[in-house]
Amino acid sequence: MVNLTLGPRASCPHFRGDASASCTSDAGETPAVPGARVQSTVLILAAVALFASTPLATAQQLAVRAGTLIDGKGGVERNAVIAIDGSRIVKLGNGAAESVTYDLSRFTVLPGLIDTHVHIGAHFGKDGRASNAGETPADTALAAAANAYAMLMAGFTTVQSIGQPIDVPLRDAIARGQIAGPRLLTSVYQLTDTKLTPDEVRQFVRKSAADGADVIKIFASKSIREGGGQTLSDAQIAAACGEAKTLGKRIWVHAHAASAVRAAALSGCTAVAHGSQITDADADLMAARGTYFEPNIGLVSQNYIENRPRYLGIGNYDEAGFKFTEDGIPLKLAMFKMAVRHKDLKIIMGTDAVAGAHGQNAREAVYRVQVGGQGAMDAITAVTALNAQALGLGDRIGTLAPGMEADLIAVDGDPLSDITALRRVVFVMKGGAVYRNVAGR
Repeated sequence: MVNLTLGPRASCPHFRGDASASCTSDAGETPAVPGARVQSTVLILAAVALFASTPLATAQQLAVRAGTLIDGKGGVERNAVIAIDGSRIVKLGNGAAESVTYDLSRFTVLPGLIDTHVHIGAHFGKDGRASNAGETPADTALAAAANAYAMLMAGFTTVQSIGQPIDVPLRDAIARGQIAGPRLLTSVYQLTDTKLTPDEVRQFVRKSAADGADVIKIFASKSIREGGGQTLSDAQIAAACGEAKTLGKRIWVHAHAASAVRAAALSGCTAVAHGSQITDADADLMAARGTYFEPNIGLVSQNYIENRPRYLGIGNYDEAGFKFTEDGIPLKLAMFKMAVRHKDLKIIMGTDAVAGAHGQNAREAVYRVQVGGQGAMDAITAVTALNAQALGLGDRIGTLAPGMEADLIAVDGDPLSDITALRRVVFVMKGGAVYRNVAGR
C-alpha cells in the first residue's frame, strides 16, 4: 500500500519543503487520508458560504472602459472598451463614443492575475504561530477562506494550491459561487516519501487524480532550509511524470538541486518550482524541453524572515534553516538574473505563498522587475497569459480577448513604468462578476 505521506497533521500533506510551518511540526507521523476531517471541513465551508461575501455585481451584459489596456500577451491599447456578456468577453475595441457600465479611464486594465504556487490553507493560528496547535476544522476552513478572499481582493483571480485535501471543498465552494475567492486548482496531496518504488510512485499519482487533483506535486529535493539536495531518484521522478502524462495531469516538481531539475526536464514534467541551484546548461535544457520554470525569489523567503518569530522552532524552521533561507536570497536572485537571459525559457510567476503572504502575491512580480532585472511586460505576461498556459487554461483565462473568461482587474498607475501599480488594485472582476470596485463608476 502506498504511503501518501500526508505529513504530521491530517490537514497538511507535506512536512518538508517551502510551505506552511504546520507541516513540519511533528515530522515522522504519516496519518491516513483525512476523510473525517475533510468531511467536517465541507460542512464548515457550507456554513461559511451562508455569510460569504457576494459579488458587488453579477454577470450580465456590461461594458468596461480602460484608460490603458494590457492584454496579457504584450499588446497595449488606449481608451479601449471591453464588452462582456455573462461570464465571457464578447468584444474588445476602441470605444470613445460608447456608454459603459464601469468607467476605468483613469486606470490600467489587465487580465486577472494568476499565481501558480500558493498554500491556501497556510495561516497563523490563534496564538500567532504557524504551528496552528489545537485548531478545530472550523478554524482551518475559515483561515483558508480568508486567504482566498485576500488574494482575490489583491487581483488574483486564479491560483494553484500545492496542496492539501481541504482544498477540494474550498475549490468546489468557490466554483459554485458560495465563497468569494480565486478560481482554485489543487494538487490535494504532495509526494515526499523517498522510499517509494517507481510503481508506488505511479500509484500515488493515480490516487491523487482519483481524489480530484488538478495537478500532481512531488518533492524531488530537500527544502532550501536543508540545503536543497536531490531526494527522489531519477527513476522515481520519471515514474511520476510519466504516469501524470498518461492520466492527462500536469505535474509540478519541487527541485532546488540542478540534478533534480535536469531529471524533471528530461522526464517531461510540466514545471519545476524553485531551481535555486541551476546553471545556464539547466536553463537551456528546460527551454529545449518546454519545461515551465517557476523560481520563487521575491516573497516566500522574505515573508519567512519578516515573520521569523512566528515560525522559529517549528520543524526545520530553526536557526540553521533561517540561515539557509537568508543566504539563499542573493543566490536565488543571481540565478534569476541568469535565467531571464534565456529568452526561450518559459519563466512563470508563482510565489509559494505561505502563512503571512496571501494577498501580497504581487510582491513576487515587483521584485522580479525592480531587483531581478526582468522587463515589466515580461513580468506581466508571466503572471497572466503564460501562467494560464502553464495551468492548461490558456484558452480560457490570462488574456483579454473575445471568447475569454471576463477575468480582469484595474490598477492605479501604469505597471509598465511602475510595476508597483500591480499592488494598487482598485477593481476586480472574475467570470463577469465584480468583487471589488473602489475606482468609482
